Parts: sequence; structure tokens; C-alpha cells
Amino acid sequence: MGLRKSIVGMLLMVILVGMGERMAERFLPLYLVALGGGVFSVGLLNGLSNLLSALYSFPGGYLSDRLGTKKALLVFNLIAGFGFIIVIVIPAWQAVIIGAIFFLSWSAISLPATMSLVAKVLPLNKRTMGVSMVSLVRRIPMAIGPVLGGVFISIWGIHLGVRLAFGVALVMAVFAIVLQQWLIEDDKKGPQAAVPEKSPIKLMRLMSPALKNLLISDILVRFCEQIPYAFVVLWCVEKINSPVSAWQFGVLTAIEMTTAALIYVPVAYFADKLGKKPFVIITFIFFSLFPLSLLFCQSFTLLIPAFILRGLKEFGEPTRKALIMDLAPEDRKAAMFGLYYLLRDIIVSVAAFGGAFLWLISPTVNFLSAFVFGLAGTIWFALHGKDLSTSS
Repeated sequence: MGLRKSIVGMLLMVILVGMGERMAERFLPLYLVALGGGVFSVGLLNGLSNLLSALYSFPGGYLSDRLGTKKALLVFNLIAGFGFIIVIVIPAWQAVIIGAIFFLSWSAISLPATMSLVAKVLPLNKRTMGVSMVSLVRRIPMAIGPVLGGVFISIWGIHLGVRLAFGVALVMAVFAIVLQQWLIEDDKKGPQAAVPEKSPIKLMRLMSPALKNLLISDILVRFCEQIPYAFVVLWCVEKINSPVSAWQFGVLTAIEMTTAALIYVPVAYFADKLGKKPFVIITFIFFSLFPLSLLFCQSFTLLIPAFILRGLKEFGEPTRKALIMDLAPEDRKAAMFGLYYLLRDIIVSVAAFGGAFLWLISPTVNFLSAFVFGLAGTIWFALHGKDLSTSS
């Protein structure tokens, strides 16, 4: 399974911070509307999520290379905790947006550090398995968190329930900091270690053609994901013929994450042996089909297979991340990973903002537009994507 002491420490951190975050984050669109923010505040949150993920990715990679994984993760967790405090203390939609600037950055700013840790600790033939273990563990809070958040909302209502969920998130973040500092070992850098690159432009010159083609296809597929992303909960809870409750939506999310968790390890095993490209293509196909499937799901029962399909979109996601690490220069992996996400998410943030306008036209236009982008990205990677063994 690619487990080492540092990996275990990092996985525990992912569970604790992720559990608290997912208890509340998945219901933020409902909370924003309840606070009077309206549809555009939902689009603003989703767009900021992508834009900030992009802007934080490269600094996250740079700080990981500069400070070392252990110190960098400490800084990132403190930033997320500060965002939780803002939402807890100030019950206003503007405060949610400001707090989101801090806590929504956690996944993006810490991802280069976690991927770099996997690359440093594990050999090449274990990296897909290592990344898969990170992705598998990340799905535990993503599955359980929304269910608990739904319970909080059912008992205390949207306003108090969401704030209480963020309170739990803050406590878990503190525990994560303690465990992470205890278990993750300090980086050991030799005298010949490369100096971290501050300039994204200079680093971009080191990006291989194979990695650029993966980036292009990934951007198109993320358009497919982000155009409807923030509005899926509104579709399920408010728009369909038989709307679901907040708790039922949490169950649907748990079904999605359970589906993803069940396929991670076997897919990682075969991807390391058979090559990564076919698994990435299959992943992109599942991404494309999910928004299309929502149009035909008008009840909780029909939404179950749709969310199973949404879980299957994680089929080759760890494989894609491992492929990025394979194609990145050996001494610049965290920074290159951060650059990749910087470029991808800055562009994709346009889709997230635009999703609100498409939603106002109609949910059908939103979902069909997403499908078209997903199909284009899948075709591009099928034609131009390469594994490490065949890339230049």
C-alpha cells in the first residue's frame, strides 16, 4: 500500500482536516442563499474556489520545496483554521466568501506538498499506489462529512447547523496539526539540492510536451466538472420533481465517495503495470457523462446511479496525478505540480463563474454545456496524451 511513517501522518491530517471541511463546505451554497447572498453568491463562491485554488497552487509548491513538507503543511493548516473562525464568528454571506479565501485554499495549497511527499518517500513503481492511498483516504471525510453535516442541518437548521459544523472543523484542524508535526519526518536536503524556482514563467519552460497535452485535456474536462459543480446541490434539493433533503444529499455524496474508494486500489495496481493513459481516458469519460445523467434524475432513487457514476469519475484521478509527477522534472516536482494546477485552475475558474449565468438560462443549458466540454477534453487526450514510457 506504499505506507510509511510520514505517509501515515499525512493521511491522518487529510482525514481530520477534510472531515471538518466537508461537514460544512458541501452545504455552503444553501447557506449562502439562506443568508441572502442569492445565486450569484453561489457562482462567486465556486469561481473563487477555482481561482484561489489556482493562485495558491504554485506558492504551495514553492513553499513545500523551500520550507520542506512538514513546515509547509503546518502553515497551510493554520491558514485553513483562520478561515473556519471567520465563518463561525460572523453569520453573513460576505463573511463566508472572505473565510472561503482561507479554508477553500487548503486542498489546493497542500496538494503539491502531499504529492511531493509521496514522490520523495516512494519509488517510481509505487507512486500511483501512493497517490491512490491519498485519494482513497481523502474520500473518507468526503463520504462521511456531508452526512454529518446533513444531520447538523436537520437538527439545528441551515444557519446554526453550518456554523456548528465549522466549529467541529476547527477542532479537527487543531488535532491534525498535532499529529502531523509528530509523525511527518523533516526533509533531508543534501548540499546539491536544487534551489526552488520562484518564477512560474521560467518553470513553464521545463514543462514537457506530454505534460502540456495532459494539461489541455484536463482543463477542458474541468470545465465539464465546474460549470455545474456548485449547482448540483440546488438541483437535487430544490429543482427536481421530487426534491431530496439535506440528509439524503449527504447520503448521495457518501455513495459517490464509497464508489470512488472501492476502485482506487485495484485501478492503481493495474495502472502501474499496464500504463496510465487508458485509465485517464476512462476517467474523463465518466466526468463527461455525469452532468448529462442529472437531466434524467428527478428523484432520490434515480439520483443514486447518477452519483455512483460521479464516484466512477475518480477511476483514474490518482493515476492522472501520478502521471503529472512522472512527467515533472525530478528536482522540481512540487513546484511543477503547483504550476500545473495554477495554469489549470485559473482558466477553469472562468467556467465556475460562468456556470451561474448558464444556470440562470436553465439547468439544462448548464448541464449540456458541461457535457460538451468534457467530450472535447476526452477526445484531445485520446489523440495526444502519452504515458511516461512514450513521452518525449
